Amino acid sequence: MSTHTLNGQGAASGADIADWRPEDNSFWETTGKKIAYRNLWISVPALLCGFAIWGMWGIITVQMLNLGFPFSQAELFSLTAIAGLAGATMRIPASFLIRVAGGRNTIFLTTAMLLAPALGTGIVLQHKEWPLWAFQLMALWSGVGGGNFASSMSNISTFFPKRLQGTALGLNAGLGNFGVTTMQIVIPLVMTLSLFGSNGGESMVLVKDSGWIFGKIVAGTPTWIQNAGFAWLLSLVPLSVLCYFGMNNLRTVTPDSGGTIAAFLKIIWLYTLSFVPAGVGLYLYLPAPTGLGILNMWIAMPLIVFSTLMVMKLAAFGAMKENIAKQFAIFRNKHTWSLTLLYIVTFGSFIGFSMALPLSITVIFGISHVPDAAGVMQHTLKNPHAPSALTYAWIGPFIGALVRPVGGWISDKIGGSIVTQAISAVMVLASVAVGYVMLLAYGSATPEQYFLTFMVLFMVLFTASGIGNGSTFRTIGVIFDRTQAGPVLGWTSAIAAYGAFIAPVVIGAQIKAGTPQIAMYGFAVFYALCLVLNWWFYLRASSEFKNP
Repeated sequence: MSTHTLNGQGAASGADIADWRPEDNSFWETTGKKIAYRNLWISVPALLCGFAIWGMWGIITVQMLNLGFPFSQAELFSLTAIAGLAGATMRIPASFLIRVAGGRNTIFLTTAMLLAPALGTGIVLQHKEWPLWAFQLMALWSGVGGGNFASSMSNISTFFPKRLQGTALGLNAGLGNFGVTTMQIVIPLVMTLSLFGSNGGESMVLVKDSGWIFGKIVAGTPTWIQNAGFAWLLSLVPLSVLCYFGMNNLRTVTPDSGGTIAAFLKIIWLYTLSFVPAGVGLYLYLPAPTGLGILNMWIAMPLIVFSTLMVMKLAAFGAMKENIAKQFAIFRNKHTWSLTLLYIVTFGSFIGFSMALPLSITVIFGISHVPDAAGVMQHTLKNPHAPSALTYAWIGPFIGALVRPVGGWISDKIGGSIVTQAISAVMVLASVAVGYVMLLAYGSATPEQYFLTFMVLFMVLFTASGIGNGSTFRTIGVIFDRTQAGPVLGWTSAIAAYGAFIAPVVIGAQIKAGTPQIAMYGFAVFYALCLVLNWWFYLRASSEFKNP
């Protein structure tokens, strides 16, 4: 790989760049802007596919239920939660990959890695009779797509000057977040088609009504559920090629990646390390027959995070070990921790609700909740007027992704923390309101009467969380210098991504207990605490950083 020193004469696509000065206005206007935006516009569709692969189990589980797969609601929620946890855990090593292996090397290989879970998921979905662990393994593997966000954001942050951090990161994340919406629209569609003919496997028959964005798909319709995985092969192959030949490594950020092959080996090694604590933690957390069920979520999750960090620190070697040790300095900064909590409010909510909403709609509104002869509430009678989750669930993630660049742009104008404060207050109120509507719907024989209110309130939550995603990243870009901003962006996104694990588990458990509203009330309490935290660190008169 050749190294190019840029002097305003242009940039070599796909090359290492030794001279990078985005804060120099002359360099930026003559050379830097073109390169930065080229990397950004290739990064966006790659990240979109990562989100799609990571989030696809939220839709797949709904269709598994409609096709009569022999798993309980709790087991189906576990598939969504496993994908969420794996993606969050993969973000921990991904936070450090850019400075270890280089941007172009990392984005190319992690995008190409998505081919494996896409193909594997398509294979297992053709076999209803296969054991639960086979589906859980594919959900775990899909976490690679979730990990890609941390490396993607860390990479893009290095290309742009600080004055454009909110806008650039908002565009990358916001348009990348459309992967959730894209997946929720595309998967129900491709499952109605024999997309690959005889090479794509046989169809199954719906035993319950399903749907897509244009309405109901009636029971008895042939369904190719395996296309939920296979369809992504059509975009991942050309995207991988585009990443390899169109993106750049910045030598000012990664002075010693050791060459392309060495960089690839580092990425594979660090990602492999992260799978070990995730797998062990899930084995201890998941109930039989898959796991031991001896840890609850609130113990398993911190244990996985801590062990992943320790494994990375102990198993790294050579220059990689020294590089990671330097980046661990972010953990000594109090703002790393405060902004991690604030990003849980925003992105943690966005991805958590995206994962949990489809199955929640199916379970809460797809059933008529009526008492039996003894007055005990029953939740088994099919609701003939049920709304289809696959028709409506995409709207929330679409809105959240759409407004994320707006949040970054507004924050560049008026400051990030004041925007975060406003959206946190909105999320407190909306969460309480959603919880109350859930309470009413889960105690009604006609829950569909509450569905419109439920969806409107969730749209408020998605809008607020999407705007807050942009504002929080703007704050990080201002507080931290260029050497630390990337790892902090990656770290905060990693921990916030555990929302994709927490939300399905918490909401699923409370639905099982007959009290779904408790989940939303609990989220509201957390948002209120973070509202106070944001004011204390960034808005009160004596703040070290005032409305950054």
